[in-house]
Amino acid sequence: MTQLPLRAQLASALGRSAATLSRMTGRGDGSVIGGRVGLMLEPDLLRQLARDRKLALVSATNGKTTTTRLITSALLDLGEVATNAFGANMPAGHVSALSEHKHAPYGVLEVDEKYLPEVLDTTGAGVVCLMNLSRDQMDRAAEIWLLAQKWRKALSGKPTHVIANCDDPLVTWGASTAAKVTWVAGGQRWKEDSWSCPECGGPLERKGVHWACRECTFHRPEPQWVLDDDAVIDPRGQRWLIDIQLPGLANRSNAAMALAVADAFGLPVERALPRLREVTSVAGRYTTVERDGRHARLLLAKNPAGWLEAFDVSDPHLPIILSVNAQGPDGRDTSWLWDVDYRILRGRPVFVTGERRLDLALRLEVADVPFALCASFAEALAMQPPGRVDVIANYTAFQQIRSEFGRAV
Repeated sequence: MTQLPLRAQLASALGRSAATLSRMTGRGDGSVIGGRVGLMLEPDLLRQLARDRKLALVSATNGKTTTTRLITSALLDLGEVATNAFGANMPAGHVSALSEHKHAPYGVLEVDEKYLPEVLDTTGAGVVCLMNLSRDQMDRAAEIWLLAQKWRKALSGKPTHVIANCDDPLVTWGASTAAKVTWVAGGQRWKEDSWSCPECGGPLERKGVHWACRECTFHRPEPQWVLDDDAVIDPRGQRWLIDIQLPGLANRSNAAMALAVADAFGLPVERALPRLREVTSVAGRYTTVERDGRHARLLLAKNPAGWLEAFDVSDPHLPIILSVNAQGPDGRDTSWLWDVDYRILRGRPVFVTGERRLDLALRLEVADVPFALCASFAEALAMQPPGRVDVIANYTAFQQIRSEFGRAV
């Protein structure tokens, strides 16, 4: 790799020092503050750190962190990989990740949907992975149609190789201007944000896995990779069992996307798949923590689509604790709770906590789901009999719970 200019070297070194100090003092994992310090000293630091590396950017509303982890695990077969493992997915986090692994020839960066055009332009990444788009943080995020439009503009005219989920019409539209696209049939359980054609506004018609606009030519592309329940079919027609340790259909979809990205880097499935099987937890997601004989499995859900996937993973025979906050990273507006169908929880012991527990309690009351209201997660956990319990929390509530158990990963 080309040696950094002296100013960039100094900025990178001071950023790493700030990150280390943050971790030592218990203020955080350093994945943001290190990048901020580096960018203050050298505003062009991200571009310089990305130069000469083979980079993949991963963006979506749901599953970014998990897919980034899976791709990273696969590419470790090729050499050292720089990545923002804890989800700091804006430029400061990217700078921290690349500074921390300054000699890594490969990089896999999770990117916030809104920042993808900027980060792609800055880094010149050769591969971009696009998985899904749905409503999220409605008080501060742009309409997803506008996000897809920005993706189209950002990809147009660039030599980037895009790996995209053709089962999501918005992702398909956003990716379709790229010079090279590998289409993956990764599935789309949440369809409430894609009933209209993003090209002309007409109605989308769905027949099985296929979709097409009734009023223009926009339609589902033919995929090269196909997720078929517990297996993926590669472009050569070979079927591979996705026997990963992460649970649920959504994670098998994430794994299919990861295998397609690995293939774009020249890594065949037979070498990538064993690496994916090594991933058991992602920044606390799917981890089981224990206290006083109670084993709580932690699941993250940040928006209606994410809750649908969390319900798919949770065990219907177990009690469940739900925790919702509305801090800045969550979005202040909790009206999205009304888009989640909580009736699936009927018949289960349900415990509600979090800073916005009353908002969630009202939603469950309307859905005719009995629940117990708890002042804290500790209280909710203490109310469980010894044994297993599922926990679903949105972003900051999830991080608070993790911190109670030493930020389990």
